Amino acid sequence: MPKKRIRWRKLDNAAKIFPIVSNKRFTSVFRVSVILKGKIDKEILQEALNQVIEKQVSFKVKLTKGFFWYYLEENLKRPEVKEENDYPCRYINFDMNNGYLFDVTYFENKINLDVFHSLTDGNIAIKFLQEITYNYLDIKNKTEKEENEKRKSILSNNIEDSYLKNYNKEKTKREKSEKAYILKGKKLPLGATGIVHNFINLEQLKKVAKEADATITEYLGAVFVYCIYTENYKLSNSKKPIKVCFPVDLKKYYPSNTITNFFSYISVDINVVEKNEYSFLDILDLVKKQFKKKLVPNEIEKTMGANIKIGTNFLIRLVPLFLKRILVNISYKEIRKYSTTTISNLGKISVKEEYQNEIDNFLFLLCGEAIEKDKGAIVSYNNNLVFTFTSILENSKIERAFYEFIKSQNIEICTEGNGVYDVIS
Repeated sequence: MPKKRIRWRKLDNAAKIFPIVSNKRFTSVFRVSVILKGKIDKEILQEALNQVIEKQVSFKVKLTKGFFWYYLEENLKRPEVKEENDYPCRYINFDMNNGYLFDVTYFENKINLDVFHSLTDGNIAIKFLQEITYNYLDIKNKTEKEENEKRKSILSNNIEDSYLKNYNKEKTKREKSEKAYILKGKKLPLGATGIVHNFINLEQLKKVAKEADATITEYLGAVFVYCIYTENYKLSNSKKPIKVCFPVDLKKYYPSNTITNFFSYISVDINVVEKNEYSFLDILDLVKKQFKKKLVPNEIEKTMGANIKIGTNFLIRLVPLFLKRILVNISYKEIRKYSTTTISNLGKISVKEEYQNEIDNFLFLLCGEAIEKDKGAIVSYNNNLVFTFTSILENSKIERAFYEFIKSQNIEICTEGNGVYDVIS
């Protein structure tokens, strides 16, 4: 049964910035994908999407320009499924996409969901993709309609702004920071992205990380930083720190079931100028210390509070949108210089038992862009972890070094790319 229609709604505090700063160079688009064990039928996928969008009406929206801010309003058109024929995480032209802030494509046995970040975050996007996939498999397997309708959705239609509900007005100050080291190297043509998926044995990785007294995110983050250090940083004369942004799912810290954005981040600053040479263990130790210091409720509250303070500032709210675009873009370009890269970990994906035999794996990709030229995204399913690089650099030295390091730890790893780089093996 269709849910209550949503005529219009405000963008959440995090979502406000993306329509203002996004363009073909910085798309604000991420991708989640599911790999099935059978080839995708386009007509069934379209039918599955049609049914899901009528249930999940919070995604049935388009972006509209207001006088002060962009906002979302009901989209009366239908989203269209297309065969994948371009690079992932490309800029979504809403006029060419029936107004939708997401794009569903397929290729052979893979379903892709590209999402403009104003719509939601990665944790909700993966659930939305699961809803589409479950519905697709139900239709494909001719599951009884009554049984299909009884299946409880894993998503709500709650659209509260959980930032405004949960932030502490007393905690809005952050430590002063310095600009980050920016990756060097010749870039691929505009719009092109090099993709490398690393399929890693999860149990073996857990064992190695545990022996190093590190979490998986800390360990893989340190490997990535170490590869940046050896393959890029040491070739420069920079004295700036390597700084990594790690998004944080705020639902682990606050009660919320909103389907809008609800994430923050911690910035891990790795200063590698005090010694002539840093080993991997040196860098891992620095990463762990930064996580211990920053991945705590008090620090997360400060970061969230500082961001909300800007978004709710009375004077900023009164500035017309055309002026906001100019001012925010100038400011955002400067802010971007405080991060070398981003690593986002969606964690382990759980799948309903009745669908497990038909789902092979999940993938997660971030958009490469002019400042953070090489990024990492992590997702796990069963005993498989996938660390995906998205890069706009012409060479794949960092990716190759990452592969070689993981392999040297006696961890099973294999790679798959999109043809931009030579296969790493």
